[in-house]
Amino acid sequence: MKENILFLAHVDESGNGLPRQAYEALGVAVDLAQQSGAPLTIGLIGGDVQFAADSIANAGAAKILAVSGPDFQLPRFASDAQAAESLCRAATPELILAPATSRFLRGLPVLAHRLQGRVDTHVSSLRFVDGALTATRWFYRQRIEGVFQREERPWIVLLDAGCHEPWRGAPAKASIEAIPVTQSPAAKRTAVTGIRAPKADTQTIRPDAALLFVAGAGWTKKQSDGKSHPQEAEKLILAFLRSSGASLGGSKSLVDQSGENQAVLGFMTHLNQVGQTGATPRHPKGLSTCCHGEEPHVVGWRFINERRAVNLDPNCGWARGKADVLYVANAFEVIAKVNDLLAETTKKEEETASASD
Repeated sequence: MKENILFLAHVDESGNGLPRQAYEALGVAVDLAQQSGAPLTIGLIGGDVQFAADSIANAGAAKILAVSGPDFQLPRFASDAQAAESLCRAATPELILAPATSRFLRGLPVLAHRLQGRVDTHVSSLRFVDGALTATRWFYRQRIEGVFQREERPWIVLLDAGCHEPWRGAPAKASIEAIPVTQSPAAKRTAVTGIRAPKADTQTIRPDAALLFVAGAGWTKKQSDGKSHPQEAEKLILAFLRSSGASLGGSKSLVDQSGENQAVLGFMTHLNQVGQTGATPRHPKGLSTCCHGEEPHVVGWRFINERRAVNLDPNCGWARGKADVLYVANAFEVIAKVNDLLAETTKKEEETASASD
């Protein structure tokens, strides 16, 4: 079934290329266009979109439309919604695909109302089943996989990251058709005055990290000497995160301790929680420490490719076929040793770089 496809994307925070998720969503759009023989149109939003357009010029789109200018450089609901609506009306698509970035999750769902269509967010895959376009997404905190179709058009689909191979192709000079959009003063009343972000060395949530390090409640429990050592645990974990560049996750039992007047890790918040939140981290590898591998926690690891765990209990949940490798050991001792090895590796790399200079 041929349906005109519009791929929407916005320029990333650097103001140059597209976000990583956009190339993954573009891969879906290109695959669907090739399978159905439908024409593909690309729509871009940003301050200056030429560099981004050049990076995907060879994606096979019939044309590249753009709404650009200073008013569209930074995220703003009114501006993004109006720009996306103008692109949709210019392309008249039946299917609108976009990456599920925080910017688009705020700005695109309103299109379903303005275009008299339907919208679905956090979709993990799109494919043709018996000639009908079929979407897949997870429900009930990633425990139930739903497969569904929609008859209403246009159908707006926001695709989650980490679910499809990104489109790759050589850059080329792109020809862009500018779509003029005039904004009223009311649409521009919201202004971005600045961005507040934690320092790089204090940031613990790193979606693009190769490793997800998950800490469990065992880090704050009494150890072999009969005492708890939360301060030592904090130092070991932070040192490991700095040396390895890993992202930090936490079990529900650990992050809940802050409200139970128990010893806690000062840098751990509910934003780090994995399991029972609907969070689906997609890091290539995962290392769980002092966690028991309960089902809700393991569900959060659904898309981790390689699972390893460190636990003193050989009968913990991770040992029951839920981990690829289980280390029966004291996590304090293991991470301290790993930190020493990482420090040695870093020192050797620095000495080699200094000698080469």
